[in-house]
Amino acid sequence: MQAIIGGTSLLGSGIFSGWPDKKVKTPFGTVTVNAKGQTLFLQRHGRPPLPPHRIDHRANIAALEKLGVEKILAVNSVGSLKTAIRPGSLVIPVDFICPWRIPTFHDDDMNFLVPSMDEALARRVFEMCKEHTRAVRTGGIYIQTIGPRLETKAEIAMLRRFGDIIGMTLASEATLAIERSIPYASICSVDNYCNGIAKKPLTMEEIGVNVSKNIRTVEKILGTFLTQGLP
Repeated sequence: MQAIIGGTSLLGSGIFSGWPDKKVKTPFGTVTVNAKGQTLFLQRHGRPPLPPHRIDHRANIAALEKLGVEKILAVNSVGSLKTAIRPGSLVIPVDFICPWRIPTFHDDDMNFLVPSMDEALARRVFEMCKEHTRAVRTGGIYIQTIGPRLETKAEIAMLRRFGDIIGMTLASEATLAIERSIPYASICSVDNYCNGIAKKPLTMEEIGVNVSKNIRTVEKILGTFLTQGLP
């Protein structure tokens, strides 16, 4: 069983329309997924969608584990910290930074983890993406901020020294998947330059336009994933 976790960029996508709903009860809450054959789709923001700081990542990953998921392909919308990583491109990150609180399944036991994303799965996702676009790179570092607001120029000036892209969800999801020994890889859709990276002021309208452009490529990649899967 494989799973796709989608975010805001897939809220309006029709690629999963017609997939039956399945409700999954977990110790952290009930999660709704869509199922077709050996693939599940989970909208991380839920329905109706919650902002990123209110997503119940523990319930989401616990639901996928309960359904027997053996690999997760996530789609994450991000901003770019580097001028060379242009909006409209894709990044397959291999590591992440989140110095703030991360959810865990180990609130009450002394269980320590050395987190490491699945590089073999990331390489396979990268090869799949290359079938549809040349504007994809692998090896980036994802920094997770808290949200729901975007980052200040001063925060970006500091964070650009340490990472390549910024979002609000991947580190939480990846950590929980690692705790449950589920391989996890992400396709990060670069929808904007972060605040202060480009000379042109950042606007939410610009982000919306870029999301609409990027989703066409992401949907083609997901179509390949649904047809071929990942070995």
